[in-house]
Amino acid sequence: MRDADVRRAVRDCLSHQHRGDPSTRIVEEMGIWSGAVRVDIAVINGELNGFELKSDSDTLVRLPNQIEIYGKVFDRMTLVVGGKHYGKALSRIPDWWGCIVATMEGGRMSLDTRRKAKRNPSPDPNILVQLLWKDEALAVLDKYGFGDGWRNKRSAEIAERLVNKLPYRKLSASVRE
Repeated sequence: MRDADVRRAVRDCLSHQHRGDPSTRIVEEMGIWSGAVRVDIAVINGELNGFELKSDSDTLVRLPNQIEIYGKVFDRMTLVVGGKHYGKALSRIPDWWGCIVATMEGGRMSLDTRRKAKRNPSPDPNILVQLLWKDEALAVLDKYGFGDGWRNKRSAEIAERLVNKLPYRKLSASVRE
């Protein structure tokens, strides 16, 4: 089982689930933390859902760091693993993460949901707001009437103002938009 096969199967499955939904965007290799980290697939709609893929040819070495970072941003996270990694990976991921096992059966990729993703209990608004470009952050400030006098401020100051002025629910919805 190759990485590309797992990616294609997950992408096709997600595309099928969300076909015809103009409010859903599926993004591969979505950069977070100013692009320093990339999640394999993100589904953006009423929530921000991440999918990290670990085929049998991958290792789980980066998983602890990914768990920490993705836990600050995504509303729900799902780890898609080859059967080789299932037991070890399931014991490492938080309870709110989902887990899907990818296997080859008769030349076809099969995706078996072993645990459904739950809502993230502690996203970090300071990290979430970093997904916005400066112009986007200013537009959100303007939308809620907090933008006057902020055009020439640094991005970090604008992000801090957003976090301080908007409840998490509104901030999260603005980032997804």
